[in-house]
Amino acid sequence: MRLVVLLFQSLCTSTLAAAQACPDYADYAAAPHAPFSGGVYNLSYQRPAPSCRTFTSPAVESTIARLNSTITDPDLSRLFENSFPNTLDTAIKWKGYAADNADEELTFVITGDINAMWLRDSANQMQSYLSLLNTTTDTSNSSNDTIASLYRGVINLQSRYLLSNPYCNSFQPPSESGLPPSINSAATNDVVTPSYANTTVYECKYELDSLAAFLEISTDYYMATNDLAFFSKYNWVAAVQAVLNTAQSMTISTYAANGSVNTLPYTFQRLTTSAEDTLANKGTGNPVHNGTGLIRSAFRPSDDACIYQFFIPANMMFAHHLNTTSALLTAMGTTNSTDLATELTALSASLTAAITRHGIVPDPVHGAVYAYEVDGYGGRNVMDDANIPSLLSAPLIRYLAQNDSVYQATRALLLRADTDPYFMRGSVIDAVGGPHDGPGFAWPMASIVRIFTSGDDGEVAGSLKELVASTDGLGLIHESINTFDQSIYTRPWFSWVNGLFGQMVLDLETRKPEILKRSFQ
Repeated sequence: MRLVVLLFQSLCTSTLAAAQACPDYADYAAAPHAPFSGGVYNLSYQRPAPSCRTFTSPAVESTIARLNSTITDPDLSRLFENSFPNTLDTAIKWKGYAADNADEELTFVITGDINAMWLRDSANQMQSYLSLLNTTTDTSNSSNDTIASLYRGVINLQSRYLLSNPYCNSFQPPSESGLPPSINSAATNDVVTPSYANTTVYECKYELDSLAAFLEISTDYYMATNDLAFFSKYNWVAAVQAVLNTAQSMTISTYAANGSVNTLPYTFQRLTTSAEDTLANKGTGNPVHNGTGLIRSAFRPSDDACIYQFFIPANMMFAHHLNTTSALLTAMGTTNSTDLATELTALSASLTAAITRHGIVPDPVHGAVYAYEVDGYGGRNVMDDANIPSLLSAPLIRYLAQNDSVYQATRALLLRADTDPYFMRGSVIDAVGGPHDGPGFAWPMASIVRIFTSGDDGEVAGSLKELVASTDGLGLIHESINTFDQSIYTRPWFSWVNGLFGQMVLDLETRKPEILKRSFQ
């Protein structure tokens, strides 16, 4: 086995050396390349040369070929061809084995143009290929060239990160990779409790959805492969315990019963000109009430600070995946795993009840709707942000059914500019945005979620046409777009949203195949 490890690591080293001759994909993605699609938008080809791709999957390549023969519109076909493999093509920065365990796979997945691994992003990037896991029949640790192997490597590396720094959201390459840590100039003067080393952590913003993302990728892998043995081999159970401990620590209120101020286990302060990039009240955030049963989140999935720290979408996502993880632990059958499963089930039930009790608020037009954030005192923030988890994505994160009456009322509120302050409109695209890029910038991610959560053919086709028509001819999905000028956009290389687009097209292939036969010219 040691010889196999050394040969694989040698191959990785050779691959890294070859990659040095490849163009920086952030630059490559910002320029057009032939061959063009030939459609009215004449979309560019954006896949790196095969020798410059960071991972290749035959299952992904055959999926692209199948969809290209299924999709009628040349621009939609090209956008899928570019976007679906983007994480594999560009973002598998390193893949190898743990130094202290020769068969423990590790996968370092960067978010795109930032050379760091986010727990949330990497889990979502892998979710793009979830439907292909059951086509990857060899899930044994002897096979290191499959989608299943990438999943195992991400889960193992996330476990390591969570055991060392469970309040942090973004991490540096593992020491085994030989890759140098990246400098995060924004975080240089951060004052964070608990402290961390910037050689292992890129940024330490506590986000409840990051913890939920680890549970999600773990149970997704298990349900797709039935590879139960994997979860007892390394540090996964300990990492789940760390997730539970961290979440429970953040149920703390601002004030104790006698009126004294509680000491929070996590605080964050940053020297910045952006109010969204630091926390009020000496790094603790705005006060939250006692006894709600909700879990605090200091930051949103956009990495922006919460106004009210009972962030409902993350509580939804966490509640759901506590249950799925409990089922996995129960299947493992050890005393430790079943005891932990019982704790997760109980927390999921109480959290769901708390969301219903405190997260649903009255709206004068739409009736009962979900708030984006609450504080337990009656303070509520009724809006949405494009990043997942969002209120719009509640069915996608599997918290509730798409036809849930409160969700449908919430959805109607969120997709109107007169009731959602971050619903952006313009001649290019209409979609939810957020404070991260500010007013006037819609996020294609929200348009993709809108398609996922709609059963209306007109709504689906209209949003899909906007996505095809708003890449500035480059043929990749961008982070955000000026709603009146598609040449003004953020992040030419953002792998998560590109994979999400591909995932959505595959969903339409099953759910609404006739849409893929339409013209979007």
